[in-house]
Amino acid sequence: MTNPTAAMLVIGDEILSGRTRDSNMYYLAGELTKHGVDLREVRVVSDDPDAITGAVQALSAAYDHVFTSGGIGPTHDDITADCIAAAFGASIDVRDDARALLEAHYARTGVELNEARLRMARIPDGATLIDNPVSTAPGFTLENVNVMAGVPAVFEAMVASVLPTITGGAPLLSQSLRIERGEGEIAATLNALAADFSDLSIGCYPFQKNGVFGASVVVRGSDGARIDAAMTRLAGELGL
Repeated sequence: MTNPTAAMLVIGDEILSGRTRDSNMYYLAGELTKHGVDLREVRVVSDDPDAITGAVQALSAAYDHVFTSGGIGPTHDDITADCIAAAFGASIDVRDDARALLEAHYARTGVELNEARLRMARIPDGATLIDNPVSTAPGFTLENVNVMAGVPAVFEAMVASVLPTITGGAPLLSQSLRIERGEGEIAATLNALAADFSDLSIGCYPFQKNGVFGASVVVRGSDGARIDAAMTRLAGELGL
């Protein structure tokens, strides 16, 4: 049985401008790999309603699960929730359960729940809340799209909340071999290996360090015995 598939949509002008370095993709990819969900695509879009809505619709139709990060805060440029609602034709407004979470949180901290902060309680109709144990303001899931914050600590906490609700498949395993030879020298061996182990993913990643050219060959798959067999053959054929 094949693993469920996923895509990630990273939202924010600050990512595309280079002002902010995104770490959420790296984290999500690792967690999905362990959970047996294959991350197939990542897109980055600006804070543009049409771009967000179009990307959500396309990714939702193409993959089993979609994860978004960014744009659900209290400021004017946090438009993700509205765009997700528009993508699925859902109405959106402040919801009582989300409001209650924020009221309790700000009462504990002694901070006013003003109009701007209340924007974070706007949830599309039909969505379920995603728990946020870090800063309380919830994410939400609508259809197969999980909408989460861009702040890494909050994003990671939300991922931990969502993953137990998703049925995964076989975790992706991998082994690597460092070879101090140029890609051209090992290409024929890798081509034959890839043909005979077509059920595995075999990648070749060149490097240059201290004047030495080489490549790291990474073999990935869900069957540990097949990976072992491929790595044994590769090492043997290269005399390593």
